Amino acid sequence: MIQFADRLETVQEYYFSKKLREVRSLISDGKPIINIGIGSPDLKPSKEVIQAIQNSLNDVNAHKYQSYQGLPEFRNAVSEFYENKFNVNLDSENEILPLMGSKEGIMHISLALLNDGDKVLIPNPGYPTYSSVTNLVGAKPVYYDLDEHTNYQPNFEKLEKQDLSKVKLLWVNYPHMPTGANALKSTFEKLVSFGKKHNIVIVNDNPYSFILNDNPQSILQVDGAKDIALELNSLSKSFNMAGWRVGMLLGNEHFLNQILKVKTQMDSGMFYGIQKGAIAALELSNDWFDGLNKTYKKRRDLVWKLADKLNCTYDKTALGMFVWAKLPEGKTSEEMVDELLYEKNIFIAPGTIFGTKGEGYVRFSLCVTNEQIKEAINRL
Repeated sequence: MIQFADRLETVQEYYFSKKLREVRSLISDGKPIINIGIGSPDLKPSKEVIQAIQNSLNDVNAHKYQSYQGLPEFRNAVSEFYENKFNVNLDSENEILPLMGSKEGIMHISLALLNDGDKVLIPNPGYPTYSSVTNLVGAKPVYYDLDEHTNYQPNFEKLEKQDLSKVKLLWVNYPHMPTGANALKSTFEKLVSFGKKHNIVIVNDNPYSFILNDNPQSILQVDGAKDIALELNSLSKSFNMAGWRVGMLLGNEHFLNQILKVKTQMDSGMFYGIQKGAIAALELSNDWFDGLNKTYKKRRDLVWKLADKLNCTYDKTALGMFVWAKLPEGKTSEEMVDELLYEKNIFIAPGTIFGTKGEGYVRFSLCVTNEQIKEAINRL
């Protein structure tokens, strides 16, 4: 009998991988499932992006191995984008590291920073991959609770009371997934101060800034943030390029050089054409975001109606491509999800997959057409 690595005992198959297999099975049995659970953009990238990758395919270097650090013009586009959108100055030579999506970066950062037994502060509720990767590399997750009564901002008084001696890394994610809460400027300032005080690296995972949000923010806007903070970003959500797998890690040269040691063992550079498409995306005008958000706003209005049908409550000021909804008393998250799936052929995400603080909540995605949302409303 082959014995697999002990580290596999610390993680389970990703919820959506397992649950979507069940959803596909129901569809193959003829069930008319409406999937409002997963945040995979159903809209196309812009025509400029598509044209850019098509035009690149005959370039002389298009099909060769690419630099681990990406094309200089891609890094320049990222630098200009951050300056224009966030008023953050980044040195394109040494403060930008392209990634195959930001999920890859979570693993790279963890492998570069963490030893067995180190601790990692992880938001609850929060993105499940933070915990999974922490366990896989032999570190220990330590959860800090986020609560609707404080608009899902960290409680620094509670954080300071913990034993932080072995904590090396803190994950933060604003605009927050799954709740849609945005960071206060003071939150980013406190995070940077907290990281410096305790020698803890702060990483903000920031893929949702331009979805239904009039005030995009970066933790790197805080004075001195580069001393202790990194930021992950991605083109998946804001540019409808989820399947392209293109993102970036931003921060000071010392951190990125160490993380690059890991990355160079994991891939052989990003495909040339994808980088060319990414450049075109980053150079789009604000009209792109205006059009995208017009579509998402209509969908969100309909999802609110769907949530009303389920007697849920929700925050109309929340951002991003999800609606985080609180269930009425007496229903657990997974009970509601299974009831909708098996009785109404509607799939939504249970809040519990994002942590214990997600019990009593469900998450709706906006990555589904108006017609499908209307049909879901009709089924209720």
